[in-house]
Amino acid sequence: MTQPVAWYREVTRYQWLVLVIASLGWVFDAFEGQLYNITRADMLPALLHVAPDHASVKVWGERFLGIFLLGGTLGGWVFSSLADRWGRKPVMALTILCYSVFSGLTALATEVWHVGALRFLVAMGVGGEWAVGAALVAEVFPPRARERASVIFHATSVFGLWLAASVGLWVGSQWRYAYVVGVIPALLVFWVRAGLKEPEAWRTAKETKSDQLGSFRELLGDPRWRRRAIGGALLAMVGLATFWGVVIAGQDLSAALLKQLGDPNFGDKSKIAFGFIQTAGAGIGMLAFGPLSSRWGRRSTFAMMHVCALVMTIVICTVPFHFQSYALMLCLLPIFGFFAQGIHAGYALYFPELFPTHLRATGAGFCFNTGRILAAPVLIWLSAELKRVLDLRVAEMTLGMLFLVGLVVLPMLPETKGEDLPE
Repeated sequence: MTQPVAWYREVTRYQWLVLVIASLGWVFDAFEGQLYNITRADMLPALLHVAPDHASVKVWGERFLGIFLLGGTLGGWVFSSLADRWGRKPVMALTILCYSVFSGLTALATEVWHVGALRFLVAMGVGGEWAVGAALVAEVFPPRARERASVIFHATSVFGLWLAASVGLWVGSQWRYAYVVGVIPALLVFWVRAGLKEPEAWRTAKETKSDQLGSFRELLGDPRWRRRAIGGALLAMVGLATFWGVVIAGQDLSAALLKQLGDPNFGDKSKIAFGFIQTAGAGIGMLAFGPLSSRWGRRSTFAMMHVCALVMTIVICTVPFHFQSYALMLCLLPIFGFFAQGIHAGYALYFPELFPTHLRATGAGFCFNTGRILAAPVLIWLSAELKRVLDLRVAEMTLGMLFLVGLVVLPMLPETKGEDLPE
């Protein structure tokens, strides 16, 4: 019997190059997004002229996360549509410039509203880059390799989170220096312009459906695409609301436990616990989504991860505190990250599979970034209010119930395992 050829042996050198460039764009995308989470404990008290434990720091911290989601939504809508109209290459370069330049300008902020405005503009580039990269990888790779390549693309965000955590530890309380580093990704634009070419599928769509490229009217007017777009947006809303409201709380929960244990280095240790240890588990979870969905299907894999993410949210909020064990927290955080953040790789794989070539970036971008705006009220109002009036652990377990919403959404979406991309 002939042994099947490994999926990676079907991949050409150029296809690997596309994956590397798209992934680097997403690495720096995640880096720019996470810089704020890493630096806000020093930045906000300095700009608000209050003590680090002042209530306004927490309130503005949650509000700026919501503003970031709003900016990501607008950028995702605009740039994903432009990627279908103008092509993948020029729009990817434009989005990378957007998030790099405005992140760098944050180093010059002197008022709290400066940060809000600049985070909005950074988010526009962040929201647009993901949709372009996801569509590009899906279109360039052969069907059997697409499952692996798409989740590798999304999983590389872990390197962005590690980079942000490293920069945060390096600059310490000198938060402005972190945003100066944020300008560096702009150099990637030269490689994008030189190394990429437009996918054959997009060039064909440009010739045959030029009047329909990136059309929101068709996306939301055609019942088939509209149902997929709305379902995908609701699914992304669950993942993004729980990421910003629950997943990043791994750092806060670690700090809370260390404070109870009387550890004076709770700040740096909690950053390491979240930025490196929990994130390592998240990376493994994202890489695992492809093989799991190849075996079980997209929807079943999403369902399993949503359920396990809720269970692990409850576990990390209770078990380490009951046993007063930071070592136990460090063991549980990677498992929590595996499920709660591993879900996100499914979006890069699944959303481009839902839409035809002339709407692929637009549809994927609509799903992911409309999910941002739907998640924004959770952060601007619900998350901030719960964390203000409730104990942190109770608030996190309450927000963790959002994972159950994903189980309600999944039945309205199709199973795409083993199917060709729509044309």
